[in-house]
Amino acid sequence: MKHKFYKHLLGLTASILLIGCGATTMVSTPIEKIDTMPLKVAELTESQKKSWGHADLATDTIPGMSVDKAYREIIGTRKGTKVIVAVLDSGIDLKHEDLDGVLWTNRKERPGNGKDDDKNGYIDDIHGYNFLGDSYNEQLEYARILRLKLGDAGMQAKAKAKLNGEYQQALGNKQQYEQILQAVEAADTAVKKHLGKTNYTKKDVSGIKPESEELQQHVSVLMQMYTFADSIPEVLEELNGGIKHFTEQLNYNLKVDFDGRNVVGDNPYDLMDTNYGNGNPQNRVEDESHGTHVAGIIGAERNNGKGANGVANNVAIMSIRAVPNGDEYDKDIALGIRYAVDNGAKIINSSFGKSFSPNAEWVYEAIKYAASKDVLIVHAAGNEGANLDDPNNPNFPNDQVNNGPEIADNVITVGALDPKYGSEMVASYSNYGAINVDVFAPGTDIYSTVPNNKYEFMPGTSMASPAVAGVAALVRSQYPSLSAPQVKKIILESGLSTKATVILGGDATKNDTLDKISTSGKIVNAYNALIMARTMAKGR
Repeated sequence: MKHKFYKHLLGLTASILLIGCGATTMVSTPIEKIDTMPLKVAELTESQKKSWGHADLATDTIPGMSVDKAYREIIGTRKGTKVIVAVLDSGIDLKHEDLDGVLWTNRKERPGNGKDDDKNGYIDDIHGYNFLGDSYNEQLEYARILRLKLGDAGMQAKAKAKLNGEYQQALGNKQQYEQILQAVEAADTAVKKHLGKTNYTKKDVSGIKPESEELQQHVSVLMQMYTFADSIPEVLEELNGGIKHFTEQLNYNLKVDFDGRNVVGDNPYDLMDTNYGNGNPQNRVEDESHGTHVAGIIGAERNNGKGANGVANNVAIMSIRAVPNGDEYDKDIALGIRYAVDNGAKIINSSFGKSFSPNAEWVYEAIKYAASKDVLIVHAAGNEGANLDDPNNPNFPNDQVNNGPEIADNVITVGALDPKYGSEMVASYSNYGAINVDVFAPGTDIYSTVPNNKYEFMPGTSMASPAVAGVAALVRSQYPSLSAPQVKKIILESGLSTKATVILGGDATKNDTLDKISTSGKIVNAYNALIMARTMAKGR
């Protein structure tokens, strides 16, 4: 997915080139104490790294969502009502050991008979629907605008400027990564030879007394790499992953004459052309891992002795494959939202976004339709480190036009947090905006499910959004009488406030407080949300 970016590698590039996301009355800890509490100095333990998003700020000095505290002190063993959560994303590994027990199943459909048994318009949709058919790699929307000459002259001019800039950046990044890889591989080979062993540690490297300037340079390269990863094999894996990422950008995402949709058989710019796709939303390749990771954050089977615990304990994950390795089509998103609503989803997670949307009105109408059916939509703010309130930084889909009033009251837009409380807790990549971003939640290096029964850490607002969708599912499960707007209000108002000034976009010269860069000014908190939900459900 284009949303899986290489946070560490971006810093790695800069480094090697030098060588050659007011507290409510429910907050149990007074806000003054939170803002004066000692910052966590010690590194996170391996256990904390894998579950930091569930930690409690007051107890752990980690800006998590107090999920563990919510289960320990409020939920206990109560399951509540099952909530269907649609993951509108890439395909999901439906066979994953930590997800196979929490999948939504369409009991009205008979699998594999090639018929639309339940007459919902979709054949063999057992666990959801696949709007992408056999396609995977795709262009970004502005490349499609140029290929198909969509929109007016102004849109095409903006698309061309955007494409030119991004293409050159991707090309430059690819070349830099290749240079870095060459340097690291050379250093790795030289140090292995010097030490006389194929496996070595940071301590081994730091203990080398270079016999030559060349060996000194090799040691310097490796020691810098250890500031980004625990081992050189990890560095090499990330570098190769980065090269692959930028190569895909150049070959597919940013290539004007590439058409990834031609295998689907529909007109993606005709909303009435709906006879396409299939009932199998399984991921097509191992690299198609984004949807699986998102699903795990929401509802991976809890306390089963396997890799990760989802936020919500009683969900049914509906897989809607609509986001390719490139920009999603407005048509697929609009139809995907409507599919989720019509088939019982109460929450839709939308961890995707793009800067151009030729048919944004299709999605706006789908959002309004979801609102009319009491469905909550949780959306990722995006990973450009930009102020979305600036008209030059659009991010679609959204719930308002040109910073105007919200078109519906059922959308929560989520920015991302790092696990370090204080000035650096808003992730450097996270978008923000007092009008366009509602709340912040854990997003950096989140441990969750990926295809083939594996687990990985991934960063992004794409990870913060499902964390909030999970909290919303907890609330709707425990208090099913609450409406989508009420759940939104609870999540926005029950979070933790902080007076801390945070760095924006990774630029130390740009900083502000959460209340100036989001609608709520708060960090999502599951414990507080459940307390407020209980009060609201009782009508107080």
